[in-house]
Order: sequence, then structure tokens, then C-alpha cells
Amino acid sequence: MIKLKKFMSIILVVTMASVLLVGCGQKKAKLNSLQAVKESGKLTVGLDDSYPPMEFRDSKNKLVGFDVDLGDAVGKKLGVKTEYTSTDFNGILLALGSSKFNVIISAMSITDKRKKSIDFSDAYVMGGQVAAIKQGNTTIKSLADLKGKVVSCQLGSTGDTAATAMKGLKEVKRYDKITEAFQELTSGRVDAVIMDAQVGGYYVAKKAGQYQVLTEKISEEPIGIGFKKEDKELKVAVQKALDELKADGTLSKLSQKWFGFDAYKK
Repeated sequence: MIKLKKFMSIILVVTMASVLLVGCGQKKAKLNSLQAVKESGKLTVGLDDSYPPMEFRDSKNKLVGFDVDLGDAVGKKLGVKTEYTSTDFNGILLALGSSKFNVIISAMSITDKRKKSIDFSDAYVMGGQVAAIKQGNTTIKSLADLKGKVVSCQLGSTGDTAATAMKGLKEVKRYDKITEAFQELTSGRVDAVIMDAQVGGYYVAKKAGQYQVLTEKISEEPIGIGFKKEDKELKVAVQKALDELKADGTLSKLSQKWFGFDAYKK
């Protein structure tokens, strides 16, 4: 009888421990995307750190740019710190899907193709593809003059998509980083670079006398923050933060700082 009682006690203890373990596991499993960010105390952001003025390394190798300031501001609104993971833009969607970070804030244009695999916030800035050429190049005055010319772009970007769709080009050269595409333009190995208008404006301003941007836009593209499709709660919270940052003038200040104009002024 005593042995039976001891046996029953052991069974009871084991059962209770199992229930507690399962309960703990269920509690963790119930954490939604926003709760997980809050519990960890950080919002992890994926970006390509070679796309000035949106995100790039300064002379001290510090990560800076419009998207970096934006990510910091969003994290502050959520009450958490923001942590950044640099990755090649061409693989950034796969990295998000494998949970290497919570969101993408990397000048990512909202496209129907990308919407098939991820969700987006509302556009936080309006982008668009433009062509930059070397200052003083009198043979290229419009997009039509790019016929028979060699252009460069960033691999996997909407600049890549735009360049691929352009008719009559001699060749499209694709590079992992937009900085490499501009180096090819400087060296004369390509005739033009296709990229977002903000990036073109930055290079013209920072590299005075070296480049100019054609006045015609190749396309107009809204830029948004990317989320995994299941992260609904996080998307809602980040969108609320974006709306507040626009309303309180923060986005206008960041635009003036990095673009030299207020992209939100109506």
C-alpha cells in the first residue's frame, strides 16, 4: 500500500510538471508579433546598407540615412530599441521570411509582385525610378537618348525591373550595391544609372559637378515598410507610428535632412 501511494505521488508530480511545461509552451506560442517585439524590447530591421541617402555607412562606418532615422523613430513610438541587420537587397525578402528580422525598412517599393510574398505599410514616401548620367554628357538629354547605351542598376531592385523593361538598350549591368553602379558610371564603363529619385538627388547634391539626373521619370513608386504576412498586429502598430510621425512633422524634418526638400508638403 505504501509503495502504491509513493508510485501515485510520483505520477502526480510528473503529470503536474508536464502540465506546467505545456502551459508555458502554450503561453509563448500565443505571443503575437507585436507582443514578441515588446517582450524582447527591440524591433529588428533588415536593410541594405549601401543605398544613400536612405541607408548607408558614413566615413566612420556608422549606419545612417533616412530609413535608419525612420526606424529609430518607429521603435521609439513602440517603446523599444531598434536593431539593424544589413543584407544584400536581392535576398532581403527571403531573409524576412526566415525571420532574420521583424521588418524591412530599406527603400522598398510597393509592387504587386512583392505583395504576393509580404505585406506593406502605407507608403511613407513616394519614390520613382530616374536615370543619372555624368555631368556634361551632351549625348543624353532624355530617356529616348539611352537607346543603344549601357546602363547599370542594383540587382533585384525596381531599378533593375525598370531597366530590364526599357527598349533599345545595348546592355543592362547589374550590381549588388548601387555604389558599385555609380562607380561604373564614373569610370565610363556605363552611360547611365537607373535608381530611385531620392538616391539620384543625393548623388547630384553630394557629388557636385559629377552627375546630373534626367528630368523625365521612368516610373513613380510608393515606398513602404515590409512585413511577414502573418505579422498583422505588428503591422497595425507600425502603421499607427508612421501616421503619428507624419502628423507631428517628424517625417518632414527627416525629408529635409536627407533629401533637401519636404517630400510631405502638399
